[in-house]
Amino acid sequence: MTVSRVLRDDPKVLPTTAERVRAAAAELGYRRNEMARSLRLGSGTGLVGLVVTNLANPFYSRLALGVDAVVGGHGLKTVIGNTGHDVAAERDLVEDLVARRVDGIIVVPAADDQSHLAAAAAGGVPVVVASRPPNGFDADCVLVDDHGGAHTVTRELLAAGHRRIGFLGSPATVYTGAERLRGFTDALAEAGVERAPQYVRLGQQQTAEATGAAADLLALPEPPTALFCANNRNTVGAFRAIRAAGSGTALAGFDDFELADVLGLPLTIAAYDSDELGKEAGRLLVSRLGERATSADRRAAPRRALVPTTLVRYGQVSSG
Repeated sequence: MTVSRVLRDDPKVLPTTAERVRAAAAELGYRRNEMARSLRLGSGTGLVGLVVTNLANPFYSRLALGVDAVVGGHGLKTVIGNTGHDVAAERDLVEDLVARRVDGIIVVPAADDQSHLAAAAAGGVPVVVASRPPNGFDADCVLVDDHGGAHTVTRELLAAGHRRIGFLGSPATVYTGAERLRGFTDALAEAGVERAPQYVRLGQQQTAEATGAAADLLALPEPPTALFCANNRNTVGAFRAIRAAGSGTALAGFDDFELADVLGLPLTIAAYDSDELGKEAGRLLVSRLGERATSADRRAAPRRALVPTTLVRYGQVSSG
């Protein structure tokens, strides 16, 4: 009992006794188990789970920094898990985080199957969904203006005279990819240009896959004069294919990335602040945790935040 009182800085312990206890703890390398202590006291563990689909993508590292910047300011630590776009892996991660009594979870879902997230929320764990809306349950979420950004960039290509525009995108089941394809398609329709199926390639998640898909498009008898890429991995892959083919194909994409300004190709990007996406997700979660701590109504209407995009031009978009 005396040791416990010393380690929680009880002022009633004699200074000489406290000094002897701390010296013994230092010699043994003892550190208090904060998780066990918090559970015993009925408070939270101080941990927030962050579940993402691909940590190799710089977007997710920036998002994680944004989350940590906010929750860290409230004394919370971030635990990051990577799913590799695998729903089963995501389910296992979420269940493990819940079992470890995290205070809340921020997740970028791998697919429409979000039953495990619904179960976590129903069990009292606040859940914030990022980059795609919740499916089948109510939760706060933060999204990027995927449709608007893709629509704006496509209009830029059309205004530059391009009519044969290729599209490289994520799997059709990925919300962000589907929204960006919708924005691309809507811009074409408004200009009276039909989306040609032979110019669309979906499902590329790695740069090597994107390079192959772009090379296929450039090898067509009538290749596209411009390529729109739904994320930075596809943009980098397309750049490599254009360079290898020695073509003058204009390049446009979603997600800015390092060295985009030195590629030496016409490039137009729908950019957004991925740090801000993470920060907003962190703010939403911290707000929910605050409501729980003050016994506020946790059934308040779910909140949705939208991160805008900006148009970034590197060089000039050449005419088709």
